[in-house]
Amino acid sequence: MEQVALYDVCAYAGSIAIILGYLPQAIQTIRTRNTDGISMTAFLMMAIGAFGFMLQGFLHKPDIIWSIAITNLITTICSAIVFVIKVYNDYFKKK
Repeated sequence: MEQVALYDVCAYAGSIAIILGYLPQAIQTIRTRNTDGISMTAFLMMAIGAFGFMLQGFLHKPDIIWSIAITNLITTICSAIVFVIKVYNDYFKKK
C-alpha cells in the first residue's frame, strides 16, 4: 500500500511542477502578445505531445489516471494558446 501512496505523491508533484512550468509562459504571452523568442515548432510539438498524454490518461483502463489526464489537458490548452498567438503574430500581424 505504501508504494501506491508514493506513486500518487510523485504523480501529483510532477503534475503540479509541469503546470507551474507552462502557466507563466502562457500568461505572459497572453498578456503581452510578444512571441518573438518562442519557437513555433516547439510549442506545436508540446501541444501534440500533451494531447497524446491527455488521451492516455482519460482512456486508461480500468481507471482514468487523473494526474496525467488533467495535467496534460492544462498543458495542451496552454501550448495551443501560445501556438495560436505565435501563428497570428508571425503570419498576420507582421505582414
